[in-house]
Amino acid sequence: MSLLRIIYTSRPFGFDTATLNSILVHARQANARDDITGALICREDIYMQLLEGPEPAVRSAVARIMHDDRHLEVKIHVERPVSERMFAQWAMLHDPATSWIWSRADVTNDAIQDATPQEVEAFFTKLRDEQARP
Repeated sequence: MSLLRIIYTSRPFGFDTATLNSILVHARQANARDDITGALICREDIYMQLLEGPEPAVRSAVARIMHDDRHLEVKIHVERPVSERMFAQWAMLHDPATSWIWSRADVTNDAIQDATPQEVEAFFTKLRDEQARP
């Protein structure tokens, strides 16, 4: 099976705990149904999400996100085929990323626009590696 990985960022609209919990519940249900795995790094100024799975399902999920009014300024950073999943055991891992991704000032000063695909993917590699520790 051909797997596709897409990593995007967006700016939250109406971010609060209830909205985040709703996003996570629906994402986990839809992803389990569609054989998509991934991770969401988020806080009140940024969503950064990695999705991986069968290409048609991942593209469909990203299309839904792009039309979801809780996501503003959606930007695709990585879109590539992969041979194995980075988050195979997670329908949607959630990480609040309070300190180890860009600072709020960095986000305000266009770190998202200036980010390389390698930089963005490295955030998820770090998250995966942290989850693997006992």
